[in-house]
Amino acid sequence: MVTSDKLPKAFQLFDKANEQDPNTEKYMGRSYPKEVLYAIRMTEKLNDFAPDASEALRLTARCQHICRWEIPRESYDMNRVGYLKWRQDLKKFHARKATEILEQVGYSQELIDKVAFLLEKKQLKKNEDTQTLEDVICLVFLEYYFEPFAAEHPEDKIIDILQKTWRKMSEKGQEAALQLPLSKKSLVLISKAIEG
Repeated sequence: MVTSDKLPKAFQLFDKANEQDPNTEKYMGRSYPKEVLYAIRMTEKLNDFAPDASEALRLTARCQHICRWEIPRESYDMNRVGYLKWRQDLKKFHARKATEILEQVGYSQELIDKVAFLLEKKQLKKNEDTQTLEDVICLVFLEYYFEPFAAEHPEDKIIDILQKTWRKMSEKGQEAALQLPLSKKSLVLISKAIEG
């Protein structure tokens, strides 16, 4: 897929914004701002899963969690209603942040609107790019974040989350998930969720 010379500049500015993340994560002996590492993982997973992805999708994957720490989960009611409100507000916040950067880089309004559309996860299961983005998000979650998450929660909650994750994925995404380098314990949990 041919991409413009604006793409590296946009990536650089997305990463610069995410470098302000006060939360850090260690990976392969190196410490990263948490959202910088997440953005790199999203880009790598997209390149692997959908090497012909559009420029809009490549941009969206890189800024999927841009400046997420600015709206902490704890600032909303700690129940399902609060969680859903937090997620909705985050989508709009990410779209706004990404728009500011993409305008600065000089992207067309049409492409900026596409990125905002994808960040708001519109037309899941209907729009190919939205579905690919969701598949990549789920694959990154399963490969890098699922095991630490599973260690902190009861099995019934984990199974429920896995079932919701699985339903959001395409068949291609589900097949890729089963090829991830997961522990035996995680694969058992995924099998239980799929069969349940």
